[in-house]
Amino acid sequence: MMTIAYPWIFVLLLLPIILRFVLPRVNNSDAKQGLRIPFYTSLQQTMTEGEAKRTQHLSWFKYLLLIIWCLLVVSGAGVQWLGAPLTLPQTGRDLMLAVDLSGSMRTPDMMVNGKAESRIDLVKTVANKFIQKREGDRLGLILFGSKPYLQTPLTFDRKTVGQMLNDATVGIAGIQTAIGDAIGLAIKQLMHYPKQSRALILLTDGGNNAGVIDPDTAAKLAKDEHIKIYTIGLGAKQMTMQTMFGPQVVNPSSDLDIDGLKKIAQMTGGEFFRAEDGQELQAIYNKINQLEPVKSDKITIRPITPFYPWTLGAAMILSFILALLWIKRSQRSVI
Repeated sequence: MMTIAYPWIFVLLLLPIILRFVLPRVNNSDAKQGLRIPFYTSLQQTMTEGEAKRTQHLSWFKYLLLIIWCLLVVSGAGVQWLGAPLTLPQTGRDLMLAVDLSGSMRTPDMMVNGKAESRIDLVKTVANKFIQKREGDRLGLILFGSKPYLQTPLTFDRKTVGQMLNDATVGIAGIQTAIGDAIGLAIKQLMHYPKQSRALILLTDGGNNAGVIDPDTAAKLAKDEHIKIYTIGLGAKQMTMQTMFGPQVVNPSSDLDIDGLKKIAQMTGGEFFRAEDGQELQAIYNKINQLEPVKSDKITIRPITPFYPWTLGAAMILSFILALLWIKRSQRSVI
């Protein structure tokens, strides 16, 4: 189908006609006043033949100018050809990652290959592997502590999401844990996307002790918006600490609200996971990574082929030819 982007430009086609009637004509009234010469008849015949040739040349110039003008007007009107509609299906999910950055995420109780590692460092390593595997998904990142912050909106740029997670610093969002507010912010970001593809992966090592939204209320809102929440409780059950009385075994995850995280997952149709070391956390992300891609809204596009390169190119060629003819005629007139 042919379309015209700026049809009103075709009004300019009338400009040569308007100029033809607006501009004053050449006054030839003085042509009859002149000297009478004996060889006037033969001279008049010669001048008539020259005038005929001159008029013929001018006619060609007028036609070429008119054609060039029409081509320029057509180029400016934006004439283009719309191809047949093409439907491009989109696959993948819209996943928002919410990572706890409260003060307890510095705790070095996560064992990786026999070595103790801080919780946040392990999360960065494992979550980055998960992020890079989610090709075709839109991913977003929320960092939360006492308050939640949108670090990266939903995007297909997995590299940027991973980099933003690597740059995260414990305590930058506060030392407390606002789980309910983090869920609320995730809902705000996900609610504009297709319902069947939305999910939130929330990782924390504590319980809700800050914010204005209760986690149960936030989970109910997520359920109403058909957003699944997968909760991950992070932290070892035992950790040996050096004290003034010698080594002492403590539970570094005593603040972890397992029941609350389970309830959030159950209310929204998600699942709760418990990670006590690096191997378990990796297994959790591998399981989440097996989520089947859900077909999302289809994108319909129509290829557009503009005609202005052809019309504008033709106008330039004709202008070049017109210039050559004018130069050639001028040289003859001089001779």
